[in-house]
Amino acid sequence: MEQEVIFNDLGKRSYKEVWDQQEALLKANADIKMAFKFGNQQFNAPEIIPTLHHLLFVEHFPVYTLGKNGKEEHVLISETDRLKKGIEYFHINRGGDITFHGPGQLVGYPILDLERFKTDLGWYLRSLEEVIIKTMADYGLKGERSAGETGVWLDAHIKGKERKICAMGIKCSRWITMHGFAFNVNTDLTYFDHIVPCGIQNKKVTSLAQELGRMIDFEEVKYRVKKHFEAIFLCKLIGHPA
Repeated sequence: MEQEVIFNDLGKRSYKEVWDQQEALLKANADIKMAFKFGNQQFNAPEIIPTLHHLLFVEHFPVYTLGKNGKEEHVLISETDRLKKGIEYFHINRGGDITFHGPGQLVGYPILDLERFKTDLGWYLRSLEEVIIKTMADYGLKGERSAGETGVWLDAHIKGKERKICAMGIKCSRWITMHGFAFNVNTDLTYFDHIVPCGIQNKKVTSLAQELGRMIDFEEVKYRVKKHFEAIFLCKLIGHPA
């Protein structure tokens, strides 16, 4: 059955503001599930629980985020220099290690109730990767997976040439997701020089602009990601209510 997902393009926002928004949406859905199941104790059809799926798009102001099990030593810049450069820093509750968010990067946060899709986190992450792989193919690029590493790469199997173009890290509570993907479109890649991206040594980071040698129409990328998201998750994105 095709699910409806409420889509909201937040534009440019600070990291903490959107993190709080995700937490609120996850909690609202968790409360719906608890109330619905409590009132239907013999209930065994989670696919009809009236939770609301969301997909948020955002460009963040410069920020480094460290996953819950990430290593502080993967932050290579001092706090003084980081503050001088105007880069925020948060240790957060997603999986994964250290990454960067900033202008020119498309960040997507799906808040989905996987009990109404598929209760399989491997499937969910591979599906998110496939959205980006399909989008890259629209630009003539071959996106790939790297064994044991979440995200999307170019030349993933050619030692010394591996380049990560999309990082991913999620949290899932009561089968409700938050956090998501960070797709480098026109991103200033020098920000990655001050961290060990995703905790992975000796592998590079890239962007659509870097690979294609030109600035990319950001709105066009958003449109393509949305269409592939709908196709892969068998859903329909609907406008955010006023």
